[in-house]
Amino acid sequence: MMRGTPLSRRGALKLFSAAAAGAALTSCGLSSGSSVPLRVSPGSIQPVPELEGVPLTVGSKDFTEQIVLAYIAEFALSAAGADVRDLSNITGSASARNALKSEQIDVVWEYTGSSWISYNGKTDPIPDALAQYEAVRELDLEKNGITWFALSLNSDNTYALALNRENADRLGVNTLSDLKRLGQEKPEELTFCLESEFVSRNDGMPGVAETYGFQVDPGRVETLNTGTIYTATSTGRACNFGEVFTTDGRIRALDLKVLEDDKKFFPRYNLGVTVRTETMERYPQLEGVFKPISDRLNNEHLLALNAGVDVDGRDPADVARDWMVEQGFVTAPEV
Repeated sequence: MMRGTPLSRRGALKLFSAAAAGAALTSCGLSSGSSVPLRVSPGSIQPVPELEGVPLTVGSKDFTEQIVLAYIAEFALSAAGADVRDLSNITGSASARNALKSEQIDVVWEYTGSSWISYNGKTDPIPDALAQYEAVRELDLEKNGITWFALSLNSDNTYALALNRENADRLGVNTLSDLKRLGQEKPEELTFCLESEFVSRNDGMPGVAETYGFQVDPGRVETLNTGTIYTATSTGRACNFGEVFTTDGRIRALDLKVLEDDKKFFPRYNLGVTVRTETMERYPQLEGVFKPISDRLNNEHLLALNAGVDVDGRDPADVARDWMVEQGFVTAPEV
């Protein structure tokens, strides 16, 4: 899944040119990274002797959630004693994946659905989250030399359709199955704000409509970028229903109602940590560092983290460190 908007989900370009950053791009297109922006001290994450001084570069894709997660990973590894470099905000999911495979980065949080569908070309997602994870883990290990670990079953950043509270009450809809009834009774109310990709993807609008048995009139579809969709859906003027991502902080900020995917159509996009297999074989202690964090992360935490950046305008590193401190994983050194 290619997700996001500028730092509100698709961040600014973080490929450093000599003119912009004083450092030439490598032949593969990425710089060697920068230092971790904030200092942390150990909390529940204690120094790990096997990781002491080990150089590890953390990468991410170019949208808010990924950038915050990258900083969370960097603070965790720093507390464990590693020599951490930051190469977050890589433009494009495929570029971030290739950076991992080509050893430009060592650690990246990934989504099970992204690997299954976007990287490995599987057209039929697996509805059960754990089964999807196991299938992705096996495939990436055998085919790509990438190891998954620290699965978060409670964080699933998948697609959804949402509407504002006034329209939800007026139309009486709570689930995607309700759209079939609405289409039969008031077809003129089935108006949608969607991304261009979602309009045509099998795991997007065509599949939703087929699974839930309603018709989509192309004349009642507005094709917009992600950020505009949230605004348009909240006002309800351009459309009643908008495509959203389930951990986007703007859902809460705009008080949008997310329709339940009661037939479990949308693919699972659970979080896990990915590294090259040789890295995991050399440093199996990484799992012990990340598993408590993955166990703690859920959609509520991600909504709050994303809102801290996209709604409150805070720096992703500050939001990430504050959360790590609040959860007790690290401590903030006194100035």
